[in-house]
Amino acid sequence: MKIAFDVDDTLLIPPEGQDWDSGRDIPNFDTIAVYRWFQTQGHYMIIWSGGGEDYARMWGDKLGLHPDEYRAKQTDQSVDIAFDDCDVQLAKVNVRVKRFNNYVTRTVPNERKQPISNE
Repeated sequence: MKIAFDVDDTLLIPPEGQDWDSGRDIPNFDTIAVYRWFQTQGHYMIIWSGGGEDYARMWGDKLGLHPDEYRAKQTDQSVDIAFDDCDVQLAKVNVRVKRFNNYVTRTVPNERKQPISNE
């Protein structure tokens, strides 16, 4: 099966979604555990993002997830299951994950859209 995971508010909890003020993105370990389960079962793994392929790649690499593919998020009925924090119809089956602090409006600052240097 092809399994796709979104980045922001799915694999990551952005600063605006946190109850504490860390000022940075933190891994969503519960969702990452689900990702890793599907991966160990031998499924074709995709990390995608509305921020584009480069943004998805940056976070997939930082989180050490090693998907089969990175891409910009878009509707694709060849994807069997898509995990996202929003109520979307991107794949055959769409799973909405719990979004932290759902009452907070999400806007991605320009500095978070840019790849972060590992230096």
